[in-house]
Amino acid sequence: MPVLVILIVISLAFYLVYKVKYVRSKKPAERKWISAKSSIALGLFVALFGVNQLFLNGNTVTYIVAGIFILIGGFSIYAGFKAYKYYLPLAAKEAQEA
Repeated sequence: MPVLVILIVISLAFYLVYKVKYVRSKKPAERKWISAKSSIALGLFVALFGVNQLFLNGNTVTYIVAGIFILIGGFSIYAGFKAYKYYLPLAAKEAQEA
């Protein structure tokens, strides 16, 4: 499905953008906040890749691997979202102080 491929490429692009921002940032809370956003983008990439595999061929091994990718991506999105919510106020406070 071309829509999934476009979403996969966009999520990978966001991951790379956030990693570049992470390297360029000097503030510790801001770095962790940006790392959480990159974790969400990477999890979305992995999960969408797993969903895309479901549409390619109907092999049993493909379903197992796709399921594993979807689970790993979902856990990464969940952990990244929790970290994002935790570090957002700290990063905002850090930005106001500087």
